Amino acid sequence: MGTPDFAVPSLRALAASADVVAVVTQPDRPRGRGREISPSPVARVAEPLHLPVMKPEQVNAAESLAALTALGADLFAVVAFGAILSPAALAIPRLGSINLHGALLPDYRGASPVQRALWDGRAGTGVTTMWIAEGVDMGDLIQQRWVAIERGDDAATLAARLAEVGAPLLAESIRLAAAGRAPRIPQDPRAGSHARKLTKKDGVVDWALDAVTVWNRQRAVTPWPGATTALRDRHVLLIRTEPHDLLPPGVAPGTVLQIGRDGVVVACAPGALRVITVRPEGRGDMSAAEWARGTRVAAGDRLAIEKEAHA
Repeated sequence: MGTPDFAVPSLRALAASADVVAVVTQPDRPRGRGREISPSPVARVAEPLHLPVMKPEQVNAAESLAALTALGADLFAVVAFGAILSPAALAIPRLGSINLHGALLPDYRGASPVQRALWDGRAGTGVTTMWIAEGVDMGDLIQQRWVAIERGDDAATLAARLAEVGAPLLAESIRLAAAGRAPRIPQDPRAGSHARKLTKKDGVVDWALDAVTVWNRQRAVTPWPGATTALRDRHVLLIRTEPHDLLPPGVAPGTVLQIGRDGVVVACAPGALRVITVRPEGRGDMSAAEWARGTRVAAGDRLAIEKEAHA
């Protein structure tokens, strides 16, 4: 059971190591910039693997539960499926249900574990396989792997790396479960943290924060919802940034300090951020230097969402 790109490596690993009787994914939805109705990434990969695909609108509905029961599955393997399985659904597989989670539980239970690790400036994160139980990501742990967060990571690159590390871990956990040897390590419900779902508001750049915090948050919200700021009321997304060693000379946060071939340096509070790659409103990605030339950005200009600039 899985839906987005994050689940694709796991599907490939399981298809190579287990008898996958069916793939369950979310129904076809509007996807991509053109918002065309198309199958999920998992559904697209399942087809050339010649695996039956189910796309229930409501996985916990009676007809869906009957169809799942008819499969006679020993285990459910769940990776970013997009719906919470009811107790009735979890009772179907003979040996239980196993989930791959993009964090080192009990840290970052919830919907946005990859993004929150970046948001918090962690040096590393990881993946966990666990038995699914009632409560959000509260089941007993099976296995974990630590993964370093690299300086150039954003949510997309980190998620892709975690997915590749998690896929063989899930396949191994499934083999252990089938043999009756998968551990059950209880979680302390009082320990850890919750990774709430990101909103568009999280993407609004707050230049009044220190430069490292602005950088971490920019990476966390890239590619979605995107780190949004504005120049002369025209929105621009920050695609790639890095902290800069320049100390702003007492100017307002968001003030452009320098413009060069390697980017646009913007004041934070304290510190400064070098903006390297941007996506201007209605355009594609480009270097910040190219954007600055075309938009005639000058030192002393201020980047801010309009309501922030007048706060």
